[in-house]
Amino acid sequence: MSIERLEISAREHTPLNTQFITIHSSHLDGRGDVSIYNADSTQHDIPVILFLHGVYGNHWVWMNLGGIHTVYDTLRAQGLKEFLLVMPSDGGFKDGSAYLPLGEKGNYERWIMDDVIQAIKHVQMPNVTAKSRWYISGLSMGGYGALRLGAKYAACFSGISAHSSITKIADMAQFVDTPLSYYDCSFAKEADLLYWFNKNADILPALRFDCGIDDPLLGANQWLHRQLNTAGIAHEYHEYSGAHEWSYWHNNVAQSLQWFSSIEQKNLSVKP
Repeated sequence: MSIERLEISAREHTPLNTQFITIHSSHLDGRGDVSIYNADSTQHDIPVILFLHGVYGNHWVWMNLGGIHTVYDTLRAQGLKEFLLVMPSDGGFKDGSAYLPLGEKGNYERWIMDDVIQAIKHVQMPNVTAKSRWYISGLSMGGYGALRLGAKYAACFSGISAHSSITKIADMAQFVDTPLSYYDCSFAKEADLLYWFNKNADILPALRFDCGIDDPLLGANQWLHRQLNTAGIAHEYHEYSGAHEWSYWHNNVAQSLQWFSSIEQKNLSVKP
């Protein structure tokens, strides 16, 4: 068990419908933090969305820079399906871990896939159950994390939605000074999105991603779109106005929420 200890915020001292968790993890050899929104839900089997942040950020940025909770509340009032929004730290490596297994530096992949998921199941029981569906999304480096983890652990997720994504580790050089060699993994193909998409092509969850037309990563996202088309991997790709900035992510995270909601509606419509 990689979770060594949990510290959970007290409901009476935490903002409405919000919860914070600090996890002492052997994968990090230290502590990592998670923000949860819609934490006061009483829905049984509630679906869960993991939202991964980009470089420089932490668990709080999706809410306190992106206002994701306000977008969610607005859409809920318009009929959006109910979700638990889970926003973990990337583990705190340099300016960004890319959510990769980096050997002695830390296993930032297992931090998400083991520690965060198990902590949510523990803290949110009995609402998060074995029947709860899981989705994954992210922005920039977090978009890369969502695409890679969603493809590698395809059986764990019902949908992947990414915004303004880094699509190759080389893209990190546009944002951080950390030498790219720091992101080398023991398995040579570990960081290769196309490797995981092709490896798990038969079991991939529903997939979409988007990018702003003024984003420096536009070409990288267009490249990924072409590669997925060539490989015959079903997906949706969209381009919207905007750049690599919080106003774009605030406006377009609604695309992820509404898309996941449509998947939930289809799943709920299927008779057992």
